[in-house]
Amino acid sequence: MSALICGSFAFDTIMVFKDKFKHHILPDQVHILNVSFLVPDLRREFGGCAGNIAYNLKLLGGDALPMATVGKDFTLYAEWMDKCGISRKHMTTINDNYTAQAFITTDMDDNQITAFHPGAMNVSHHNKVSQAEAVTIGIVSPDGRDGMLEHAQQFVDANIPFIFDPGQGMPMFDGNDLKLFIKQASWVIVNDYEWQLMQERTGLTPEQAAKQVQALIITKGAEGAIIYTSDTIYEIPAAKITEAKDPTGCGDAFRGGLLYGLMNDFDWKTTGRIASLMGAKKVEHHGTQNHTFSLDDFKQSFKENFAYNF
Repeated sequence: MSALICGSFAFDTIMVFKDKFKHHILPDQVHILNVSFLVPDLRREFGGCAGNIAYNLKLLGGDALPMATVGKDFTLYAEWMDKCGISRKHMTTINDNYTAQAFITTDMDDNQITAFHPGAMNVSHHNKVSQAEAVTIGIVSPDGRDGMLEHAQQFVDANIPFIFDPGQGMPMFDGNDLKLFIKQASWVIVNDYEWQLMQERTGLTPEQAAKQVQALIITKGAEGAIIYTSDTIYEIPAAKITEAKDPTGCGDAFRGGLLYGLMNDFDWKTTGRIASLMGAKKVEHHGTQNHTFSLDDFKQSFKENFAYNF
């Protein structure tokens, strides 16, 4: 089984300011803001929702087929994908654009200032779901607005079940857009904050949304997740971690585990716990694609956390 993962690829440039923004941003002077932060710590990570989801699904042994538009600067990321054994068959290079990238500065209070350049992501609609062969499941994750809308409809036209994952793309869609996505999708996944936004815009309760899809999955960080189906609510516990180093990309790791569970026809109890453990594995490492393990090690961790095998 192959999963077509539609969404963004991005470079994340992460910088650490060894002070607090509040010491340098004066509230009564924000109308003439002109500040500069010395950031001696800097790292550049491979990221983007589709890239992260594909990486995590591949760790579990799933066949991940990411579909995205990237820029002329993608060479290093392409080499990383090749090293990880992740297919680039459905990656389209837009030569007059840069790959999407985020520039994130974090202070000692864990406040963040982020600038995001979408670049080639804006033309993600150039890719078509019909270009992919032998796909059995899909996901529409944060991407260009037109790409998300068109790829959802293309999954429907191809009769391929898919997960709708609005994520950071939520502000691009109004209530009618979101209702259409829910109607089209087989599954919907959001975090608890995103669900509040979705509920406000659609007027749907979790139970009402769950009756339109096979499941609504709401993640709650360290509190685990809740899975709503038409007749059952599953409480998914968080997996244990040794040390929380970086939550960035935890949601994408969860989604990789979710796809793996669906592709292997596991029940919701097990699928949710696989996804939860994937999120925990990611949190223990800096960056979104720096964690690694064997499937046997993962299964052992699963048994230690949840007292049964999958």
